Amino acid sequence: MSQYYLFQDSRKCIGCHACEIQCKANKDLPEGPKPCQIIQVGPKFINNLPKMSFIFMPCFHCEDPWCVSACPTGAMQQRSSDGIVFVQQDLCVGCKTCISACPWGAPQWNPSTGKVVKCDYCMDRLDQGLEPACVTTCTTGCLKFGKVEDMTQIRRQRHAQAVASLENSSF
Repeated sequence: MSQYYLFQDSRKCIGCHACEIQCKANKDLPEGPKPCQIIQVGPKFINNLPKMSFIFMPCFHCEDPWCVSACPTGAMQQRSSDGIVFVQQDLCVGCKTCISACPWGAPQWNPSTGKVVKCDYCMDRLDQGLEPACVTTCTTGCLKFGKVEDMTQIRRQRHAQAVASLENSSF
């Protein structure tokens, strides 16, 4: 499993797609492939009001990624140092086996190169001490990136604050 985690606070996301656009710009991708995607849920009516939410879907960098084991050329790889799953472009022959193997749809077809592209947490940026492009452009700050243990702590704090505010509002 990756040492890193990309956390989305869905309560803050407004579905602006800035993360998708910045990802595509950073990777110089044409129309079509989206290594990270915003999925719209709704609208649903809650208390007679229409509500929508947005779910951020990057690659999950699985502990035992099916895309890596399915790749016949070894182009789909997992870094041993941190668990990031990435495509070694010069080895990719465009067979799309990894696309079929991934239950999350993380590997995407790039029609301009005839090869696969996917979220790799912008590992070129990480190696320079920078955050992934999607995180740096998030207009509401709903995307957070870091070590798994740090992101787990952020999630716990967020949950505790939500519970505390519910308890305080019932007085």
